[in-house]
Amino acid sequence: MEQTDTYPVQFDIDYPDRPLNRLSTFFRFILVIPIIALSISGLPALLFPPLLMILFRQKYPRWWFDYNVALLRFSARVMVYIALMRDEYPSTDEEQSVHLEVPYPNVEGELGRVRPLFKWFLAIPHYIVLSFLAVAALVVIIVAWFAILFTERYPRDLFNFMVGFQRWANRVSVYAFTLTTDQYPPFRLSP
Repeated sequence: MEQTDTYPVQFDIDYPDRPLNRLSTFFRFILVIPIIALSISGLPALLFPPLLMILFRQKYPRWWFDYNVALLRFSARVMVYIALMRDEYPSTDEEQSVHLEVPYPNVEGELGRVRPLFKWFLAIPHYIVLSFLAVAALVVIIVAWFAILFTERYPRDLFNFMVGFQRWANRVSVYAFTLTTDQYPPFRLSP
């Protein structure tokens, strides 16, 4: 069934078509420590400069947009690695089977000048739902950890749930923090 209303932010992950590494999966909680620190270090620059540029200058410089999207893509690769969905250690610049597309906005025509001040507030219902989904995602990761250790495969339905959860989280992040769309994110896991 094809979706007729698509959200501007597109996210998908390629299902691993090969057995996953049991040893890497077993020690993943240790292997993620250095890459998490690197991923978190760039997050403060995500919100405030675009907010101020949109509010006072009604501009979103392309280079800042590219930086924010690159940071979001990197963070998505880190989350995919943490969630055991791929074995490849997260690259700082390669796509690695994690696809996140964010269209560059026409600030004057598509973004309201004062909306960045309260988008984070409007996203509160999403934060609430995502917090419950995060608990479910943690359970899914634990179940997948055991499944990979025994079968070398990530169960397809659990994988699809994790893709949907991360898709939803990325939509909310782009709406409320990178501020590249005024279109309110849908409450769904599907594309």
